[in-house]
Amino acid sequence: MTAQANFFEEVNQYFDQAAAFTAYPPGLLDQIRGCNSVYRFDFPLRRDNGQIEVIRAWRVEHSHHKTPVKGGIRYAPEVYEEEVMALAALMTYKCAIVDVPFGGGKGGIRLDPNHYSVGELERVTRRYTHELVKKAFIGPGIDVPAPDYGTGEREMAWIVDTYSALNPGQLDALGCVTGKPVTQGGVRGRKEATGRGLYFALREACSHPVEMARLGLGLGLEGKRVVVQGLGNVGYHAAKFCREGGAILVGIAEREGAITNATGLNEDDVFRHRKQSGSILNFPGATNLASTAVALEMECDVLIPAALEGVFTAENAPRVRAKIILEGANGPTTPSADPIFRQKGILVIPDIYANAGGVTVSYFEWVKNLSHVRFGRMSKRHEMANELVMLRAIEAATGKLFTDAERMQIAKGPDEEDLVNSGLEETMISAYHQLLETKAQHPGVPDLRIAAFLNAIHKVARSYAELGIFP
Repeated sequence: MTAQANFFEEVNQYFDQAAAFTAYPPGLLDQIRGCNSVYRFDFPLRRDNGQIEVIRAWRVEHSHHKTPVKGGIRYAPEVYEEEVMALAALMTYKCAIVDVPFGGGKGGIRLDPNHYSVGELERVTRRYTHELVKKAFIGPGIDVPAPDYGTGEREMAWIVDTYSALNPGQLDALGCVTGKPVTQGGVRGRKEATGRGLYFALREACSHPVEMARLGLGLGLEGKRVVVQGLGNVGYHAAKFCREGGAILVGIAEREGAITNATGLNEDDVFRHRKQSGSILNFPGATNLASTAVALEMECDVLIPAALEGVFTAENAPRVRAKIILEGANGPTTPSADPIFRQKGILVIPDIYANAGGVTVSYFEWVKNLSHVRFGRMSKRHEMANELVMLRAIEAATGKLFTDAERMQIAKGPDEEDLVNSGLEETMISAYHQLLETKAQHPGVPDLRIAAFLNAIHKVARSYAELGIFP
């Protein structure tokens, strides 16, 4: 077994640390901890050159305490079974923490999408969907995939098209997957959701005066130095929203290396530079760093690991000089690194809360698909009319007349993206306070990660009790 294969074991180590603060019977804890279903399968792919290649794939359903289960599909050359199991488990706990009524699931296909043509990727995706349909591992009330590392809106559109073709006439077929293009039943704001959720989580953490004083930081995001590892969808949007919120993006790390600029980087400019040159290195005005690892050890206020798991270990954790670690990736911190971060006084905002923005907005998309009504469609004009009535009342009472531009800005009524972002903001703020409350109610809980796992265990256990399965 490789060192990587311990990822599921590492998730369970965190689970066991949190479970020690409960009095639940061992059988219930075993049920919550274990994966309910693991489906591994192989299928042939005819490459564009005519050769046949066997593709290995997985779909894991970790918990059925609520259905459907929910979780992304990743395309990666080194994906392995225990990784998919670990990610499915994290999805169970993540959904519980943000009160999204899903069980946890995850999928993986072992391939590097950069080495396959669009046509080959489409054939792989459609065949994967066929396999899931055959075994009832996909469906709006069964198991709802979403994008993950190596996949996006395009793959989700292929999945929903294939599922619909195999289930003709199914009214709720669009709800079989989330993260779709808006034109194919997606929801506005989904692509940015994980990064925006990270921003909301960080902003909320930075609004607490006692914690900021302990870290020697001021309130709010203004002027905080941020380093981001990973300029994919999650890292890019986290960097963007944090910078727009007043933070200074002083470092960006990617697979090919890292760059820094103490006066600040613009993620859009860096993204365009990478697209043109194939690398973030040699970005004008920035200094190249020796490696990605060096960027993780930069002195900064906020470090956002937004790539893959296992970034922080007992070996490099002592050299991390950030005051806050905002986990955008799943499982970036190993159990051996966490005690070191606690000893150093670093505030770790854990992945199972911090990156839950994606599944939160996926839930909104799923609800939209089942209701068959776009958010805001029935209320936007009504709210706009009420806001205009209020403006006229203010004008009559004060004698001040609003300009047409002011009227349009104030009395516009919320559209779908406004409502989605508002729901995401409320979810992230509410969940953060729940974690603080859980930590306060259980003396001895060492940090927010264990508080998050404990919060999730309580909610999943309550679901089983309500089902009458456990007392």
